[in-house]
Order: sequence, then structure tokens, then C-alpha cells
Amino acid sequence: MSAAQALLRAWPADPRDQLPLALWSAAEVEAATDGRASHAFRASGVEMDSRDVRPGDIFVALKGEAMDGHKFVDAAFAKGAVAAIVDRPIDYPHVLVKDTTKALHDLAHAARERSSAVRIAITGSVGKTGVKEAIFTSLDRSSRGAAHRSVRSYNNHVGVPLSLARLPSRAKFGVFEMGMNHAGEIAPLADHVRPNVALITTIAPVHIEHLGSEEAIADEKAQIFTGLVEGGTAIIPADNAHTPRLIDHAKALGFNFVTFGRSADADVRLLDAIPSAHGGSLVTAELGDRRVCYTVAEPGEHWIDNSLGVMAAVRAAGGDLAAAGLALAEMGGLKGRGARFDIAVPGGKALMLDESYNANPASMRATLRQLGQTPAHRRVAVLGTMGELGDFSARFHRQLAEPLADAKIDHAILVGDEMRHLAAELGKAAADPLGFAPSFAHCEDSAQAIAQLEQFGLTHGDAVLVKGSNFLGLGKLVTHFTNASG
Repeated sequence: MSAAQALLRAWPADPRDQLPLALWSAAEVEAATDGRASHAFRASGVEMDSRDVRPGDIFVALKGEAMDGHKFVDAAFAKGAVAAIVDRPIDYPHVLVKDTTKALHDLAHAARERSSAVRIAITGSVGKTGVKEAIFTSLDRSSRGAAHRSVRSYNNHVGVPLSLARLPSRAKFGVFEMGMNHAGEIAPLADHVRPNVALITTIAPVHIEHLGSEEAIADEKAQIFTGLVEGGTAIIPADNAHTPRLIDHAKALGFNFVTFGRSADADVRLLDAIPSAHGGSLVTAELGDRRVCYTVAEPGEHWIDNSLGVMAAVRAAGGDLAAAGLALAEMGGLKGRGARFDIAVPGGKALMLDESYNANPASMRATLRQLGQTPAHRRVAVLGTMGELGDFSARFHRQLAEPLADAKIDHAILVGDEMRHLAAELGKAAADPLGFAPSFAHCEDSAQAIAQLEQFGLTHGDAVLVKGSNFLGLGKLVTHFTNASG
């Protein structure tokens, strides 16, 4: 026997190797949904949007108040769908069910029950998607590609079951993001996933228009713990004003909890953070019985805190901390959530920070602080309206004047109706003792913001932050300047 053959024989057996490679067969979908299949098929994916169908997908024809997915069956099969889940017969391979939404939920639960994957659920007012991606990348690295996650921000009553229905039976880990904007939305999502580990990133006044107070937001976010399986672990931020409230929720449900942050009594505690040469940080943290040192590629104090939560979740899930450190060192910013672009300008290049997907008071302060720490000739902030703040909106927009001044922003372009409150605050602010006061302009929409930034005239060495709620479409501004640069 050759040495190579001996090594192959010694390769550890994994029961997952006996599981089918296909995500779903017709028989499995029938059994999960109590439906009736018209043809035999094997599918590699599940999709609910005909525009996103890839060859090999099952298309689920969901029916909503304004749209019926059955109208897009032809488009789905034109894109390569192998079957559809429908509530009426069609002239394509399909599984006939009574209710397609219930069928998606049934498929999600069947995927969960057949898999031995450790499931991690993430919610919080800020940082959910970035933390989800960091945890997934950490676990995917250590499991050699056997980790699964919800894509994009599929974190609502449709996105979570869809993400769960896509969980391969061979997966070792599954990472799921959960969001909400009204009370009563987190618990059903947690019940779908039934996580082994549930992480809350932080509590901040996001969606306060619908919940009324930060305490109510904390109570709603804590409902993620209601889905934890027996022996599950709650991961809780240690430095938040509502930490005791979150701990009380975990204790009341009888679950173990782990805290992370800068507090002296945090279970995963920051010991030191040193700025690195490329804008990130070199972090040293204590995890009770050990210390770890790793690099965080993403700049900003908030990412130092996020990384501690990542480490806590990876350890609770049985992952590899060394792989987590490598993943954090290699992560780049996500589109709309921290991506960094060099754009061509007269005399050289300027830096554009793309935070255009979402905005709230906490994330605005964090990213303005990050911009203030970024070496630059001039610092420019393009800030859009923060949505879903209700009666608190005027106050939270006015309060951005302070972090703008602290970050020494040279020019601010304020976009959207609610940003008039900040414009009024900046208009009455006097220069600081050193004579510093930012110039600013107010715009109605992204098109005007593009024109305003062009009129301002970026030059070599400038740094530009673009941040606002997604409905404003400030991503168009990022695309405009990055395309012009390319």
C-alpha cells in the first residue's frame, strides 16, 4: 500500500458524507409540505424571486397582498428552475400544495430537523449583517466550506424561513440574521430557526417609532432567546444601558449567557486595541481561560466591539477561534455597509466609505467617529434621513451636530426632509474656539446630492462618508462616483 493510499484510508469518516448532495428531491419536498409532486426532480436551491432564480432552483410562488408569485412561474423556468411549489396545477414540474407560504415554512422546518448543523441566530439594533458575515466566514473557514448563512438581509418573516429552507443537510453550521420593526416579530423567527446560540449585537433607538422606547426595543430583541434549544447560549453586549434587562430575559428562560465588551466583568473582554496601519485594529481580548490576539480589518471602534461578539458566538458554537481571527483580518466592507472605494479625482484619489444601506442614531455616530479618525485632506459627510424614528426624529437628527463637530467634518451634504432639523442646528452653531465650523448644504434627494458633491469638488486626499436610510437611494451616489472613477 502506498503512502497516499494509507493517508486516504486514515481519512476520518463523517456521517454527513452519506447524505445526498442535492438540496431537495421531489419526494423530500412532498413529505415536508404534504404536497403532490408532478414529476421527479432534484434541486440545488430554493428561491422566491423569479429574477434571482438560478439553474437548479425550486421556485416558491408566494402570494402576498399586492403580488402573486404564480404570475412569474414562466420567468422562473426561463431562468432555469427545475420545479415550482404552487397552489394550482401548472405546465411545468411542480409540487401542488394548499398554501405556498405554509409550504415554505414546512420546508424550512424539515431542513432544520434533518440537519445536525449548529445554528446561530443574530439580532440587534446595529451591526447584524456585518456580524453575521463575520461569524459565517469564521465557521466556513474552520469547517472547510460546511457553513451556511442567510444571504443579503433576508431577516424577516419570509427571508428567515427561505434561508432555513436552503440549509444543506451536510452543513455543520447555519448562521441566520433576524430583524424587526414592530413588536411580536422576533419570537416567530426564533421559533423557525431554534438556534443553539443567539447573539444580540446592541440595543439602540432603531424602529423606536413603532416600539416607543429603548426598553421596549430591548424586550423585543430579547425574544430571540425564546427560540433557543435546551442547553443553548445567549450572547449579550456587556456595555449597553439595557444589559441587565437582556440578562434578566435569558435568566428567566433558564439559559446560559455570555457577555462581551469592554466592561471589567464581561466574559469576553477587550484588553487592548491598537490602530493598525491599514485602518483596522490589533485587538487583544480575554475569554476567561485564555487570551487571544487578532486583527480586525474593518475600521472603527464599533468593529472592535463587534469582533468580541463574533469571538463569543464562534466559541459558543464550537468553532475555531484561530479561524475567526483570520476571518476578521481578511474581511472587507460589504456593499452599503462599510465598503471602501478609491475614486479618481483631480490630483489623485479620494476615499469613499459606502454606508448607504441603513442609518440610525447609533450607527451615524459610529461611522462619523470612524470618518473623524480617517487620515484625510478634507472630510466630507453625505448624510441621509434616518427613518422610523417617529416623534423622536427631530431630536435625533439635531443631535448629529455634535458628532459632526467632534469628527472635524469639513463639509456636510444633508439629504431628505428630516435632515432639515440638522441643517437648522448647524446653521445656528458658532465656530468652535479654534475657528472650526463645517460648511453644509441641504438636498431633497440623491440626484441633488450627486450634483452638490460634484459642485463641492473632491480633490486628492479627501475622504467621503455616504450614509442614510435605504429608501433615499444614496447607493446611487456611490455608484455614480465609483463608475465615473472606473
